[in-house]
Amino acid sequence: MHLPPFKLERYFAKYEFNTEFLLCSSDCEAMSIADLLTLEEGAAEKFQKVWLGYTESQGSPALRNEICGLYTSMQPEDILVHTGAGEAIYLFMYAAFQQGDHVIVHSPGYQSLAEVARSVGCDVSPWLAREENGWALDMNELRHLMRSNTKGIVINTPHNPTGYLMSRVDFEELNKFAQENNLILFSDEVYRESEYDPTDRLPAACDMGEHAVSLGVTSKTYGLAGLRIGWIATKNKRIYQNMASLKDYTTICNSAPSEFLAEVAMRHREKLANRNIYIIKHNLAIIDELFINHPSLFSWHRPKAGSMGFPKLLQGNVESFCDDLVKKAGVLLLPGSVYDDTHNHFRLGLGRMNLPQAVARLESFLAS
Repeated sequence: MHLPPFKLERYFAKYEFNTEFLLCSSDCEAMSIADLLTLEEGAAEKFQKVWLGYTESQGSPALRNEICGLYTSMQPEDILVHTGAGEAIYLFMYAAFQQGDHVIVHSPGYQSLAEVARSVGCDVSPWLAREENGWALDMNELRHLMRSNTKGIVINTPHNPTGYLMSRVDFEELNKFAQENNLILFSDEVYRESEYDPTDRLPAACDMGEHAVSLGVTSKTYGLAGLRIGWIATKNKRIYQNMASLKDYTTICNSAPSEFLAEVAMRHREKLANRNIYIIKHNLAIIDELFINHPSLFSWHRPKAGSMGFPKLLQGNVESFCDDLVKKAGVLLLPGSVYDDTHNHFRLGLGRMNLPQAVARLESFLAS
């Protein structure tokens, strides 16, 4: 097994905790434990009594029951809780694939969605989201990517980093294609429930059949990254059991306090999501004005969901621009090169409350 450096995480390691404004964060605004516990009467007292022993490896029954509320057909036994989405991605790839398999992966995307499959020994083909198509995926291109040894498709919708949300027609066609070709569909849905228009929300892939595995997490839509709680939901018992067995070699079980807090959060997830969607929409208006004021410098396809977008820098080199901005103005943007993008894009975060101050600092930088 060989895993190269995780470009995005190494970039953040350099700047995240010593930069004043993170204008590229993928998660939404966080909150304190005290604020979360105020959402539910008696929760603070119950939290004081959480037993600090080992927890059930698959996740507490109460938490898995609350997670089922995200889906229409899942039962607690179909939910496997992990320490963050990263662990779930890692274990899925080793549970579902083997050396010599071919996997088709939505690109650009979160590095581990492709890189861990490569470490298994899979041949990975990028299924490119093209800016000229509004970052949409082309189903005809998917058909041309198929091989005799293709075993799986990996997608992310709503999408990191573009904010693209697949159409219902394409999503249903994709699921039908996976079923007809006996493929596993891994659907990264960590930004689900952050659609700006709730009527655009797609079904969870896991509710479409046993061919699919859905990934969720408390970090993104709900703004609770510090809990480090993620999960998969699937009716595919082979993959579920393989992942559960592999988890014995990683975290074994999850943090008891985090599971309790995640349980509270999932009971009140609509309130948490609405809070963060309000922040995103407020911030989008500010970003719209920024780009209107600088049409010769920036362009983008406005996102439809999630807490980020993927604008393009129209002048200069994006890596140099981001480096100058963080060093001279204390504002961090993420160059698209960490996603292997070569077209001068950068990731822009929309989910933090201090975005107005960060944009003001950016405007001053541009003026200078």
